[in-house]
Amino acid sequence: VSDAENWFCECPKLYSGKLCQFTTCDKNPCGNGATCFPKSRQDAVCLCPYGRSGILCSEAINISQPSFSGTDVFGYTSFLAYSTIPNITFYYEFRLKFQLANHHSALQDNLIFFTGQKGQGLNGDDFLELGLRNGRVVYSYNLGSGTATIISKPLDLALNIHVIHLGRYLQKGWLKVDDHKNKTVTSPGRLVGLNVFSQFYLGGYREYTPELLPKGSGFKNSFQGCIFDVQVRTSVNQDFKSPGTPEGHPNSGRSVGQCKDSPCSLIKCRNGGKCIEGGSTVYCDCLTGWKGAFCTETVSVCEPEHNPPHLCKQGGTCVPLPNGYTCHCPLGTTGTYCEQG
Repeated sequence: VSDAENWFCECPKLYSGKLCQFTTCDKNPCGNGATCFPKSRQDAVCLCPYGRSGILCSEAINISQPSFSGTDVFGYTSFLAYSTIPNITFYYEFRLKFQLANHHSALQDNLIFFTGQKGQGLNGDDFLELGLRNGRVVYSYNLGSGTATIISKPLDLALNIHVIHLGRYLQKGWLKVDDHKNKTVTSPGRLVGLNVFSQFYLGGYREYTPELLPKGSGFKNSFQGCIFDVQVRTSVNQDFKSPGTPEGHPNSGRSVGQCKDSPCSLIKCRNGGKCIEGGSTVYCDCLTGWKGAFCTETVSVCEPEHNPPHLCKQGGTCVPLPNGYTCHCPLGTTGTYCEQG
């Protein structure tokens, strides 16, 4: 259902959430404001908010160097959101370091940071963003009269940690990556100020689908790896500071872990289940026939997850037996599977 800009989904029974994605989450087992996602009709996964970890997000974790896990199998990105950075209208400088989780997907199309909003401007929205695409660092901004973009040389993958320094004064922007030469750009049009009101997003974005991101952000996935020592200043004679109010403290986040920590080392999935982790979010992916947080519960032959599914037709009720099952047929049907009138 939509009216111009604002659309929403009218969900059928059993489903809830912005995209009707929630079923098992009506009896939400997740704690501490976690995002609940149905792994199946019976099982939920808890995507943990900033500072929390574990199957139900009940354990507190201390994060000094955040690690981001990209986009999880449910379509959510890991991210941190800081309060709006004040006074970046005419001048800003950012410094940060990052470490890649891998050299394949982590370099394809990944957002490092973003601030901006959906605007109505003729030449698009004011935004500022940094990301990785095809192994290069991409820095872009739009002051309202067109986008300026700088693309670095390919990253040297032998380096363990990469360093970025970038800035802008009025229309002129510059980017320095590792030991590459400084690159500059001038934004098109006549506008000279960056007007952004959104929070400062690090590593990813809150929204569930890329289509909901402000137009500026062309990056499909969130960052994969660690981002640390993020600092900003908004005038030449200021000291660099960490973003956030109070300084260095995010307002919110999701599935962000501590660099070098593995939540899977803390839990044991049983019966051939595989531990899946994304930042601080962790869950067991169970083999066919098993369910539950640690894959310790069997899937009954009558449950919707059972493979193969039961064959009761026309509203017949599946009833488990010691070996197999039988179908209880509603009035007007008969046969092994209630298949005859």
